[in-house]
Amino acid sequence: MSPSRRTFLTSGTTLVAAAATASLASTPAAAQDATPAHSSFDPWVEVYVDHLRHNVRIIQQHVASRPILAVIKNNGYGLGVANVGRVFDDEAAITGLAVVKLHEAHQLRDAGVRKPILLMGPFDEHNLADAVARDIMPMVYTPVGDVLDGIATRLQRAVPLHVCIDTGMGRVGVPYGNAPALIRDLARRSSIAIKGVMTTLSEDPDLDIEQLRRLLRLADDLKQAGVDVGLRHAASSFGLFQHRDAFLDMVRPGMALFGIYSEPQFRTMDLLELRPAVSLKARVAYVKQLQPGDSAGYNRAYVATRPVWLATLPVGHADGWPRQAAKGAKVTINGAMYPVIASISASHTIVELGDEPRCAIGDVATMFDWEEGSRPEDVAAACEGSVYDLTMHLNPLMPRKVI
Repeated sequence: MSPSRRTFLTSGTTLVAAAATASLASTPAAAQDATPAHSSFDPWVEVYVDHLRHNVRIIQQHVASRPILAVIKNNGYGLGVANVGRVFDDEAAITGLAVVKLHEAHQLRDAGVRKPILLMGPFDEHNLADAVARDIMPMVYTPVGDVLDGIATRLQRAVPLHVCIDTGMGRVGVPYGNAPALIRDLARRSSIAIKGVMTTLSEDPDLDIEQLRRLLRLADDLKQAGVDVGLRHAASSFGLFQHRDAFLDMVRPGMALFGIYSEPQFRTMDLLELRPAVSLKARVAYVKQLQPGDSAGYNRAYVATRPVWLATLPVGHADGWPRQAAKGAKVTINGAMYPVIASISASHTIVELGDEPRCAIGDVATMFDWEEGSRPEDVAAACEGSVYDLTMHLNPLMPRKVI
């Protein structure tokens, strides 16, 4: 049986980012380059450079000045990959940038980013040749030595790379038992320069400890055999809070750089004072009063029990504002917070103002920002959603204002 509109509207699943990316990929280059015409009422994302720089500084202090490989995958966690890439390119503490999609690596180079870029996602031989030519390092975990030999010969220089070791996550990476043979094969080639070995922790407390043992044992054995594996890295944003012993030679945070605590308990640990570097805003499009018995939203999701004023905001799940927001989120207008009601449609959100029309058409509404109670973590907790979904699913076609 096909789902009803109500089921669709209240579902927590969203395909916004994937749909937007597919749409962009199918758009002719000339159309992509054209500056789109946005209404002043269209929702927008604000990116706060000072907050990004603050987060870099306190993470650097926390990890005792170890180099930071900044993970800016998935469109810079919603802020725009080129926006954050340019900021981090000027930060001495950031030794390089990491993405998963090849097009984002090319975007960074097109934006003038000079720092090393690690491509953590898959590629084919043609992709690899183009990437290496633009100083994009592959993360490898399969026998690609012969291919890299050919690329190095054409470019007349060695190919730098990182090797991904699967120590227990089971996602990608050469299994740790097979890793020595692969790394030795890569290391013996003059065409290849191993810059690092890495693993991804499962975030299971017991397995994480064993994963670190496996990675360190592997690196030590290879070092004793005369093989230089470069920088060892394992600590993501999660690791910054949970695994000081995983800091190793370099850390690899993502979400923390953008000022967001990936787990609620991290916010109360007093380890890192993170400042959210992103907000989602829109202008009030309509203000109206309902009488008792009047309704709002599909299937009468909200029914007024008294005379009440509502405001309509032109932002919805097509913009990445989650459908769950109607289950407890609040929006800030003119310094006061108002509950989201009814249901989130593709392009609209309705908030309850109360007994008076406390805002006017054109007033700015903030879905989330850095203020206490309005942080991304607060909104996600209020509607029992994921803070990752809240930022990563922001429509990449929305305007980004770098402030």
